[in-house]
Amino acid sequence: MAIENSIAGSILPNYSLLQKSNLVIIGEVYLHIRQQLLANHGVNLEDIREVHSHPMALLQCMDYLESQAGWKLLETEDTALSAKHIGQRHHKHAAAIASKLAAELYNLNVLVPNIHTMKNNFTRFLVLVRKENAHPVADANKASLNFITNHTRGSLAKVLTTIAEGGINLSKLQSVPIPGSDFMYSFHADMEFEHLDQFTGIMEEIRPHTQNVKLFGVYKRGIIKKL
Repeated sequence: MAIENSIAGSILPNYSLLQKSNLVIIGEVYLHIRQQLLANHGVNLEDIREVHSHPMALLQCMDYLESQAGWKLLETEDTALSAKHIGQRHHKHAAAIASKLAAELYNLNVLVPNIHTMKNNFTRFLVLVRKENAHPVADANKASLNFITNHTRGSLAKVLTTIAEGGINLSKLQSVPIPGSDFMYSFHADMEFEHLDQFTGIMEEIRPHTQNVKLFGVYKRGIIKKL
């Protein structure tokens, strides 16, 4: 499951899905993303009036899209599904933003290649399994969890200080709105550590300052391969 992009940032709806799910993170993968403008064969750039894609893909290509005056941007649930619909409906005035593979699968033409704003464009994906199928990951050095701080003053600062003093790298701290509350948030944290005992000890230390702690998984951190 995609969770964040180096250009467009965190995918907040997926954090909420993770919170509600019965899934466990067992790994992560960083993929280099290349976005293409796809259209049906015979359709030219001047024919395009609207562009369909996932909102994150649209954000990744915003510099190019804003350079094309008058295009209507339509958000969809998936990049590949956008390409599929463009092909199935034989659109003559619409394009999709998706991958070269999507163009091949749905018989579309790459109208303009590599339209993403930053060429160093990576998306982080989580590897998930159902809880009953999860097993301890050997040499784990990263963990993801969600927690709510208690209502005492400075509780979040105490949690962050404890993590830092324990030698753990807090590589991600994402606030997520709590549905039905008045501007209250839970916090999704990604922690990187050298050994599991280090992480376990810190979890015990922060427990007095937190509530509703949910551990999503303990796994090996992914590697971004330089281009």
